Amino acid sequence: MLKKVGIIMGSSSDAPVMQPAAAALEQMGIGYEFMVVSAHRSPDWMYEYARSLEERNVGIIIAGAGGAAHLPGMMAALSTVPVIGVPVRSSNSIDGWDSLLSIVQMPNDVPVATVAINGAHNAAILAAQMLAIADADIKNKLTALKQANKRKVIEQNQNLNSINK
Repeated sequence: MLKKVGIIMGSSSDAPVMQPAAAALEQMGIGYEFMVVSAHRSPDWMYEYARSLEERNVGIIIAGAGGAAHLPGMMAALSTVPVIGVPVRSSNSIDGWDSLLSIVQMPNDVPVATVAINGAHNAAILAAQMLAIADADIKNKLTALKQANKRKVIEQNQNLNSINK
């Protein structure tokens, strides 16, 4: 059975930033769960969530967090599934830089792949690429996405050429 992706965030206020991950996974036909799992406000729930990933068939975590941004690192510390961190530019962050640095500066043996500030879409694409290692259907969808992006660039150049003539 295809693994699903856990899209988690420290607060419901992060949901608009994390929603593009859900949309990208839907386009790829990849199942996901979308929920708040706060490292600071509900550490027991975070621990329970991390320990139950296998029984819920979650194979990759996309964890968004602002401010001190402990959630991605704690999920990586508590589980063996790959974790992709999304630094969130939030009301309590320093334009997202504190979150980015918190997520990217993990100690040895506790890796967290990290995307750009508010980069949830790319986190989903990275998750899809990880799943595509063992799933030809997802790989085909990613190949189609790359081809569509190439067509967009070709069209942009055609439009530029028509303007500059």
